[in-house]
Amino acid sequence: MDINLPLILMIAVALTGIVWLIDFLLLAKSRRMAVAKVEQQFAHLSPEAKYQDPGYRSAKGKAAKEPLVVEYSKSFFPILAIVFVLRSFLIEPFKIPSESMVPTLEVGDFIAVNKYAYGIRLPVFRTKIMELGDPERGDVMVFFPPHEDRYFIKRLVGLPGDKIQYRDNVLYVNGTIVPQELVEEDPVNRHGSACWTNYQIVNETIDGEKHLVRKCPTAGKSWNDRTWIVPEGHYFMMGDNRDNSLDSRVWADPFVPDKNIVGKAFAIWMHWDEGLPSFGRAGSIN
Repeated sequence: MDINLPLILMIAVALTGIVWLIDFLLLAKSRRMAVAKVEQQFAHLSPEAKYQDPGYRSAKGKAAKEPLVVEYSKSFFPILAIVFVLRSFLIEPFKIPSESMVPTLEVGDFIAVNKYAYGIRLPVFRTKIMELGDPERGDVMVFFPPHEDRYFIKRLVGLPGDKIQYRDNVLYVNGTIVPQELVEEDPVNRHGSACWTNYQIVNETIDGEKHLVRKCPTAGKSWNDRTWIVPEGHYFMMGDNRDNSLDSRVWADPFVPDKNIVGKAFAIWMHWDEGLPSFGRAGSIN
């Protein structure tokens, strides 16, 4: 299971905020009173003399000194709060850990995910509080699969009510073949290759939008002749690396509920797998 960073961030914001509030309401008053006593004690000195008097500077510094936990909380709270709001409601970065979305996304790609594309959700609890838009076929989405609590990224193939068929490595949506056009043979020998011949890179068109897919031209998987009907409030997901992706075709519960959606991936902003980071792959995600 992945580290629940949103929960950790929320707890950090809450704790630093509570410490800051307690200090503002209770502790700061006692420090101000202590500083006032020091000022009264050295009232006979002029402002210039106070500045030069080590006793005054030491006494005032001790009176005004914040507890370490308060000092750190006041420093970190605004930064944590800004990061929390940005990650929870606007844009969140993710790193691609596997080849399941090749050739669209490579291992080591850093992507940006729009968190409000499909509505505003409460962080951690994932409860939608505002409708803003609906998922569309062909969207590249980050979500939690129905069987575990970690992030996945796949392409949305089936909307609620759709009939999805995958037969002889051919995708059908509502009885119609999803068009594919050969671009080239994949020259890269990918890890875990199980294709009897060379893989192909094809242009696939879903609802008028094209994207690249990597596939084996010959059938060979046990799920290669199956049909699914997507229930209401759920979605059917597939990886662009069609023969090397754990997705709705193989999950015991194949459909991703709406509440598990995290956001829409819209851009690659950096690639960093080995060596120095690169921005050569930066751009929008199709």
